[in-house]
Amino acid sequence: MTRGARRLDKILIANRGEIAVRISRTCRELGRTIVAVFSDPDRYALHVRHADQAYALGGSSPAETYLDQNKILDIARRSGADAVHPGYGFLSENPVFAAACRERGLAFIGPSAESIEMMGEKTGARERMSRAGVPVVPGTPPLGTAEEALAEAGRIGYPVLIKAAAGGGGKGMRRVDRPEELGPAFSACGREALSAFGDSRVYIEKYLDEPHHIEFQILADGKGRTVHLFERECSIQRRHQKIVEETPSPLMTDDLRERMGEAAVKAAEACGYVNAGTIEFLVDADRRFYFLEMNTRLQVEHPVTELVTGVDLVERQIRIAEGEPLSDLRPSRRGAAMECRIYAEDPWNHFLPSPGLIRRLSPPGGPGVRDDTGVFAGFTVPMEYDPLLAKLVVWGESRGQVLTRMDRALWEYRLLGIRTNIPYLRKVVRHPEFVRGVYDTHFLVKHQDDLLLPGRSDEDRVALAAAAVLALRGEERSAAGVQTEKSAFSAWKTAGRPGASDS
Repeated sequence: MTRGARRLDKILIANRGEIAVRISRTCRELGRTIVAVFSDPDRYALHVRHADQAYALGGSSPAETYLDQNKILDIARRSGADAVHPGYGFLSENPVFAAACRERGLAFIGPSAESIEMMGEKTGARERMSRAGVPVVPGTPPLGTAEEALAEAGRIGYPVLIKAAAGGGGKGMRRVDRPEELGPAFSACGREALSAFGDSRVYIEKYLDEPHHIEFQILADGKGRTVHLFERECSIQRRHQKIVEETPSPLMTDDLRERMGEAAVKAAEACGYVNAGTIEFLVDADRRFYFLEMNTRLQVEHPVTELVTGVDLVERQIRIAEGEPLSDLRPSRRGAAMECRIYAEDPWNHFLPSPGLIRRLSPPGGPGVRDDTGVFAGFTVPMEYDPLLAKLVVWGESRGQVLTRMDRALWEYRLLGIRTNIPYLRKVVRHPEFVRGVYDTHFLVKHQDDLLLPGRSDEDRVALAAAAVLALRGEERSAAGVQTEKSAFSAWKTAGRPGASDS
């Protein structure tokens, strides 16, 4: 370690599921003690089994478990943790939590509370980027009345988007094509924004037709060096939620990559950013790009960058938090990579969540295949949390090899007992336009008939039949008095259970 650096020996992971497992793996490789936290439904979860110590949060809902700052900070104190890694979601972009960690002498493995707050407020972030010379989509500050919004929309030109000033993920967002639609949409967005974020403020942004959603991964140390690790194409989205990501982007040219990379670095430097983050852009049909937002955390889709650069982003996060510089990092890229998000949901029933017992699980393998998962056979997927089960990521020398490999890996993925979107994802990656790299953020809507009709695939029907047979056999064994399932902890400590140690 460099002089003045602080080694973080014990790291509390304030998260669950696949991202908590993924962070644990790097911590173990670095020789750091891992502290897990878990809700009641997650008592036997995989991220708990990967930890050296595990502490019960008590409760089931996100608000009383992974979003409860006081519980997590108290566990950090009791466990003697040196640092907290928030993963993504939950408290990862909460400036109050980041500041509370710092006040208690805990290293927050992420950016400063000031940077999180600065970039979390959308209109303020737009203004800062504009002053720094980063292109932004034409828009407005927060608007107080529908009358103001009507005037601004006329100035910008229809169609426009009404967006929550404190929001994200598509909540508090409406497209408006005509003046008569604006008043009701303005009111509805304000109500939804208040419900989702506790802030009813909304603003207007020019709607871009057929845009690409492209983001750049950045790393910044505390010594004044900021670098980007190239782009990720994130345009395959359902209701503003990414489900397939790849790098390099099929849209990208060398010149566009250079200009967008420079803008991404400039954006991070404009807010004094330190640690890992992502600068998100919209790119129009003429390859003009505009700043969209900054995600001040590790992204769900970070593995595609890791596969093409060979950089462990979680390791770099930890080393930056310890005070290490990025002086040795010279980002380069080899090949291509793609990620598919595996969800417990039923695409042929309005994508409704599908919680329940995973009876059998056989993930794919072979060259260039990585499965980041938070589940196992015998685990009951809870209904309280996001239905993301795993991220299937593949690497190849070319995009053609990646497409072939992803199709094979999705075919090979066997998960029985609950519904998943695996058959739907296979249809996406085999679609002729996707194969050609001709797609934008409206791809799934444009091709929903191709992707969803005429119903469940033959392979899916076979999987359902197999699951039914396995369930029947399990019932027969149980009736015969045979134990069919075990729930046993390893030899590590589990705090919060009767008789368990808190130390």
